[in-house]
Order: sequence, then C-alpha cells, then structure tokens
Amino acid sequence: MPRKKISLSNEAKLPPAPARPQPITETIEFNYMPYAMSVIISRAIPEIDGLKPSHRKLLYTMYKMGLLTGQRTKSANVVGQTMKLNPHGDAAIYETMVRLTRGNATLLHPFVDSKGSFGKQYSSDMMYAASRYTEVKLDKFCEELFRGIDKNAVDFIPNYDNTMEEPVLLPTSFPNILVTPNKGIAVGMASEICPFNLGEVCDAAIQLLRHPNTPVEHMMEIIKAPDFPGGGCVIYDQTAMRQVFETGTGSVRIRSRYKYDKEANCIDVLQIPYSTTIEAIMKKITDGIKSGAYKEITDVRDEIDLNGFKMTIDLRRGTNPEKLMQKLFKTTPLEDSFKCNFNVLVGNQPRQLGIVDLLKEWIKFRVECVTRELNFDLGKKNDKLHLLLGLAKILLDIDKAIRIIRGTEDDSLVIPNLMKGFDISKLQAEYVAEIKLRNLNKNYILDRLAEIEQLEADIAEIESILKDELKLKAYIAGQLAEVKKKYGQPRRTQIMSADEIEEYVEDKSIEDYPCRLVLSREGYLKKITYQSLRGNDKNEFRENDELLQQFEAKNTDELLFFTNKGQMYRSPVNDFNTCKASAVGDYVASVLKMDTTDGEKPLWMVLVAKNMADKNMVFVFENGKGVRIPMSKYETKSPRRKLTGVCNTESPVIGAFFEDKPFDVLIVTTKDRAVTLKSTLIPVKATRSAAGVQLLTMKGGQLVRMVCRDFEGKYPHMRSSKKLSLGQTGVQLSASDFKTDPQA
Repeated sequence: MPRKKISLSNEAKLPPAPARPQPITETIEFNYMPYAMSVIISRAIPEIDGLKPSHRKLLYTMYKMGLLTGQRTKSANVVGQTMKLNPHGDAAIYETMVRLTRGNATLLHPFVDSKGSFGKQYSSDMMYAASRYTEVKLDKFCEELFRGIDKNAVDFIPNYDNTMEEPVLLPTSFPNILVTPNKGIAVGMASEICPFNLGEVCDAAIQLLRHPNTPVEHMMEIIKAPDFPGGGCVIYDQTAMRQVFETGTGSVRIRSRYKYDKEANCIDVLQIPYSTTIEAIMKKITDGIKSGAYKEITDVRDEIDLNGFKMTIDLRRGTNPEKLMQKLFKTTPLEDSFKCNFNVLVGNQPRQLGIVDLLKEWIKFRVECVTRELNFDLGKKNDKLHLLLGLAKILLDIDKAIRIIRGTEDDSLVIPNLMKGFDISKLQAEYVAEIKLRNLNKNYILDRLAEIEQLEADIAEIESILKDELKLKAYIAGQLAEVKKKYGQPRRTQIMSADEIEEYVEDKSIEDYPCRLVLSREGYLKKITYQSLRGNDKNEFRENDELLQQFEAKNTDELLFFTNKGQMYRSPVNDFNTCKASAVGDYVASVLKMDTTDGEKPLWMVLVAKNMADKNMVFVFENGKGVRIPMSKYETKSPRRKLTGVCNTESPVIGAFFEDKPFDVLIVTTKDRAVTLKSTLIPVKATRSAAGVQLLTMKGGQLVRMVCRDFEGKYPHMRSSKKLSLGQTGVQLSASDFKTDPQA
C-alpha cells in the first residue's frame, strides 16, 4: 500500500513563531515617552506667558465671545464654547474657570470677573455653584494678556479638529509667569510657582531691560518676596530667597496674621498661609484640644462671612495670647511652607529657571511679540500712506479725475485710465475710484491729506524702534510702567525677618498650686482649686454617677490609675483641666487614651509618693477572690505612661484599692449577700499574676457585683456583715441595708 504524500499546504497550519520579546527600554521609548511628553507640554507645565493650555484656551474663547467689553454671560455658555478648543469635558473646564475668577480669591489679579458662588481658595468645604447659576466675563486686566494678539504678535495653530485657530501663546505685556500662581504635576516632573507683586515684577523687568547684567543682590531688593492673594506674613530668609532667585527651587515660610480681642478673650485669625485651608487648621487645633495639647484653648470656630476670612480661637482666662500663637505656629498649619519649583516650558522644552532667568526669557519672548506687532502696524501704516499719496495727486486736478471717469465708456477701463492719467498704482487708483461722489471736494481731500504727515512721523518712529534694540526695550519698559501704574497694588503679604521670630520652646515647668482631686465611679475627674472651693464645695455628678474617692494634691504631683482591665496608667495632675465642683470634669479614659470600646475605666487612683514602695494594692475579682500586691512590683526603670498586667485578669476586676493603712472592704454579691473584711486578712502575693484566695463562700452561681471601702458613712447598716476570717458565707441583706445615710 503506497504511503500518502504530505501536502505542503500543511505547513501553513503550523503554530506561528513566538513574538520577539520587547525590552523594557523600547516599551518606555516608544509607548511611555510620547505620553509623558504630551502631559508635560500640553497639560501640566505652564509656558513663558504664565498659562497652561487649559487656561489659554478658556481665556481666548471668552475673548472671541466678546466678553472683554460685553456683559456677563452664564458660565455654562463659556464652558460649551471652550470645548471647541479643549475637548476634555465640561467639568474640567469649569474647574479651570473657577480658579481664575475674582470670587475664588486664588489670584492677585483675577482674569475673570464673576457673579455667583465660586467657593474660596482658603476652604476645601466651600464648593462652587453649578455653571448654570454663575455668570462671568473677562476682567479689564485681561487687556494686558491680549495686547497685540490681533496684530500678528503670536503664532496661531489649528484646533483639534481643524475648524478654527487658537494662539500658541498669549502676548502678555507683563511677566505673568511670576504674577499668577501656578501648580502642575506632569510625568516625572512638577511645577509650583508662587505669585509676586505686580508692581515689583514690572520694576524688575524694567531694570533688566535697561541693565541686563544687574546682579542678583540688586534684583532681590526690587522683588522682595512672594506676595500671596490671601495675605499672611512671609518670614524672610535671605539665603532661601537667593536660592529661589538663582535656581527656582526653595521654600518660603508663611505665617498667619491675627489680632487679640482683649474684651472677648479670643484670638481672631484674619489671614492664613496660601498653601493651607481653614479646615486643615481647625482639625489640627481640635485634635490638640481633645488630646490635651492645647489646654489654653476652649473652642475654635469658623467665622467667615461677607466681610471676609476670620477664624476665632477662644482662650481660657489667664492665657498669654502671644505665647499660645508661638506654640500654634510651630505645631499647626497656621505657619506653613510654600515649596517653590519653577519648572516652565520655553520653546516646548521644560526648564527649571530662577526668577532672574525667567524674567530674561520673558523679555526675549516679549521682544519678539512687540517686534511682530510693530511690523504689523508698520505695514498697515505704509499701506494707508501709499493710498493717501495717490489721493494727493488727485488734489492737483480733481476735474481731470472726474473727466477721466465720465469719459471712460467701459467700467473695467476706469482704473487703468486713472493710473495712466495721474501716474498712480492700481491700489491707489482703486482707492480713488471708490470715493463717493459727494466726497470729491477739496475740503474732504485736504482732511485726508492732513493724515500723511502724522503717518510719516509714525512710520519713522516705528522704523527707528525696530532698528534700535535699546529703543525697542525702552518701548517695552514704557508698557510695563503703564501696566504698573494702571493695575499695581500694595503688597498684601507682609515681610518679617527670620531674626525677629521668637521660636517656641515648650515650657517644661508646671505651675505649682494645691488642689482637690475628685474621682467619680464612672471615671470623671475634677481638679478643683482652693479659690474655686471658696464659692461652692458641693460636688455634683452626672445622673447615676457618684463619688468614688477624693483627696488633696498639688498640680505638680503624679497619679496612678488602676483600671478594670488590669492596666495601670501614669499621668501628671497637670494633664487635667481645672474646673468647679459643680462641673462634670474630665473623662479620664479620654485623657489617658484608654480603650473605651472595651469598656475600660479607672477603678482607683493613687497619688505617687516617695515612701509608697512598702504599701500594697488590693484587688477583688468577680469570682470572689482577692489579692494584695506590693507597690514595689509596679516600679519600672523609667516612668512609663502605661503598664499592662498589673494583676490577674482571668476573672474581671471589680475593685482596686491602695492600702496605705488597713481598712475595711465591703463585698456584695449578685444575690445581695455581703461580707466585710479587714484588708490585712487578704494575703500578699509576690507576683502580679497571682489569682488570689477566696475571700467569701459563694454558691448558686453568685458573682461579686460591688466592692467598697470607707463605706461606713455611706452604708451605716452594713456593719453587721463584718467577718473575722476568710471563706465565710455572706450575710443576706435587705433593701433597707442599701439606704444611704443622708448626713454622709
């Protein structure tokens, strides 16, 4: 049987050869790098005109809509029109517009005159209204952004669908790159430019136009420091500022401005750093109040209204406001830093430039814009002069011009006959032929000819400017002086030397004064001064709460708190606020950051003393056992804030007492059986983990529900339950036994 031949067509059915692995370097080069460059050039980094593409497209759209001189229109209209140039969604366009408005208070010189709610730069909670509710137009200040844009000052490129054109840059007549704050995060780089005062920036640009080699030291005298829209106070550091001038990187410290209201005993913060928000500051202060870091403060609140920004800090009586503000400046965003990173696109190339170099690059850009604008004007004036010179020849014989026109039978021969009759060009002949019959009089022609002299003077001046670089720079300097005079404003941000700042140093000393400490059964502690006790020494407690213990102490003393979870906390008396006897007091669990979710609360507090090592702690557990543990077992090498495992926790701790001397302890079970024992009957154990011994006999699933000491004044009927040995059965109590003594 012959073998079957294999068809060559089967080769086509073989699996394809594996693709060549692509090195990561090629992936980055061909896929990632174009994306990174697109983000850098087309989105995130501002150009030498001080604008990102999104800003430029929005402002140019409003300019073409006639909003520089017209009435306000709904923001939604502007957003819709801008999408012809910027097809990235209406939400992104509107957010861009919000930042440029007067209402948002982000810019020293807003570009958009707004009506409606646009939120505030200094608040993260104050949101802007929807675009259908707000109205906008271009601010008059934008005239300086568009000066010369209709005179070929800058290049234009097609938009994304080639239906219209947009400017590559705006021909700003001032260094907007240093006046308008800007922030952008690209791929692999970022830009953060702080604003400077318009008048100072114009003066600095004029100085460089006249003296390009001006040293940095002199420039630093002209542009003193950033000027933020929100005001505040710049802490001037010459070294850091010089770094910003030379490299474009560095940090600027900004401090809030405030005033103290003596009558209301509060601090009104009127201006905050540009780089933070009121919510961030209030959260930091509120957290500090809760943790006890700012005991001098009773409340902080937002009082922003139509009059502007205000945050009020209420103080406790006797607080030094200056010292408190030093503390807040160090520990809260009331003093913050602005990180400068002057990355700018120059000729589509990202460059990091200092202030002086930025001004020099802007001057190059502006020289080019003004040159193109002057050439445009020169061409227009030459064209008009050419027409008027032709009209001047007509003046020699108006009647001849009329005869030529009337005598020409064919309309197409009028222009050639005029050109031949008066020796003028075709453009001049067309201009003459278009003059209305009623204007063919001597006075009209003389009025037109009077412009020739002015045109010739203007042309000569423009040509002289274009030929002389010094005159061109002087012309630009004149424009800058005009901008400063028209729109310059006093500095909003004050400047103070770093040498004048008194750094806050935490005062470790604690005021020493006597006080009474009152601890309630629910874990509230009152620190009452003797001065307060003079008026009223009657303790009041929350509903279903009562006195647990009280004793005299000093504000410099330390306390130990033993909790129902077998833990010990050490705390200075100073950590607790002073209050009146009628107040609730501080919740100990919050002050000491106990685990309140697990129901942890203090059972007893002990005043730390030198001779307490030979004393004991007495613990009584829910299972009826008890133990005494020497205080020496709680000594540590360093005063620890928290100590765990201070006693056995196999059974919940119901009572804990400090045995400075023998005392009677009352134990009551869930079936109202009571035993009163002398504390010395409870054995002392050498380890903290000891489970203890049975203090009383409990049957039928009984548990200990209450343990007291020093109860004679409160429960006088409990004396009958006293036992002289351990392991006794409790005495059955009646309801009358739980009646408290009204005299106690």
